[in-house]
Amino acid sequence: MSTYVLGVDVGTTSVKAVLLETVSRAVIATQALPTTSDITDSGGMKDKEQDTGRIIDALNRCIGLLPRDKLQHVGSIGLCGQMHGVLFWKAKSGCDWSDRDFFTARDTSQLITWQDGRCTCDFLSSLPEPHSHLSVATGFGCATIFWHMKHRPKFLEDFTVAGTIQDYVVSMLCGLDVCVMTPQNAASWGFFNTSSNQWNVDILKGGGFPLTLLPQCVPSGVSAGQTCSDWHGVPAGTPVGAALGDFQCSVYSCMSARTDAVLNISTSAQLTFAMPADFKPPDAPQPASSVSYFPYFDSVYLAVAASLNGGNVLASFVEMLTAWMKELNVESSDSCLYEKLVGCALNQETSDLRVSPTILGERHSPLRLGQVTNISASNLSLGHVTRALCRGILGNITSMMPAERLQQAGVSRVVGSGSALTRNEVLRQEVEKAFPQPVVYRQNADSAVGVAMVLCDRL
Repeated sequence: MSTYVLGVDVGTTSVKAVLLETVSRAVIATQALPTTSDITDSGGMKDKEQDTGRIIDALNRCIGLLPRDKLQHVGSIGLCGQMHGVLFWKAKSGCDWSDRDFFTARDTSQLITWQDGRCTCDFLSSLPEPHSHLSVATGFGCATIFWHMKHRPKFLEDFTVAGTIQDYVVSMLCGLDVCVMTPQNAASWGFFNTSSNQWNVDILKGGGFPLTLLPQCVPSGVSAGQTCSDWHGVPAGTPVGAALGDFQCSVYSCMSARTDAVLNISTSAQLTFAMPADFKPPDAPQPASSVSYFPYFDSVYLAVAASLNGGNVLASFVEMLTAWMKELNVESSDSCLYEKLVGCALNQETSDLRVSPTILGERHSPLRLGQVTNISASNLSLGHVTRALCRGILGNITSMMPAERLQQAGVSRVVGSGSALTRNEVLRQEVEKAFPQPVVYRQNADSAVGVAMVLCDRL
């Protein structure tokens, strides 16, 4: 009888779940649902929060759509999700099972996401220097907690545990009293040393940080516990892996050789390749560097150009046009308009319009804004603008990690993945122009598949 691994990705805009057959490693079933969880009145223009209850509701609905006869034969569960962000909850009461085979969120905060911008440059400069090669940026869990210490200290008194959204789901599935966190997610919070796999406890304590909120660190790829109840047909007692980073899982799903580079364009964008096994990261943060080194598996690091500007820039462009059309009393859905824009750009093979798409800044250059240059009367069509915007997204990521650096690292091909690349042929055309190496695309390359593959290989 076949057995399956359930892989789940709790993403920024959607939840995706896959069933992977353990022997063939074939994807047997898949479901995805939008979370529609963004909160527009979370306290400020730069605040980015999501409704935890809506995320968990979307998660339950997504799992419930998978074939129940196969869920009953799931042998392990793997979760990954959006990194950097932080969620607070109360131990032992963070959810409600109520004698059902799904749980609902209870006694939690809203999810403060990786896109949160409340930690200004001045505020970040007031924080202690971390003992880590990774810098701390706004949207990072520890920075967000420091911000609340200063601006909303009583808010923290209501909670006893903190973690990423995927850590929370693992804790609730396993009925844990604590939050366990892998180095992949801990590194994305800041103030974590990946060489020793320990939090900067002394530094944080000196800054008055509430150490009781720090998760317990466990290795990437190990079990966090077992399900405490049946979950949509998945039996109680099923092993659950400690939550991983969605980025690392996406890479795992499509990096089949050490000479591969992986380009992922979804909400944001990342270009990465694996460093040699003996690589050691720098001793101190390099905040002005556009390349960071993220922990992967088995003490290996990924060199990563992680851009804040990816598919979200295209989404912002579509939203802007939709709002303009509404002001002109013309109705159009975002999805319909997106497809029309791609069609216009496919008919416009080149453009001399120049778009720098960094409307969200970058972590190594937070004050950088977007620009449109070389404007003329002949390049203002939607085809020109959309083509230039897609080329600009690629130009930005390759300026952060030039093709020459990939060649020096021995990269022989680029593997493309991510929802924005899957959906947008113009982006794929621009990818193939941007790299001298051959480009291939992975049909099933995504984080949910990747986390399931990790468990197939390691649990």
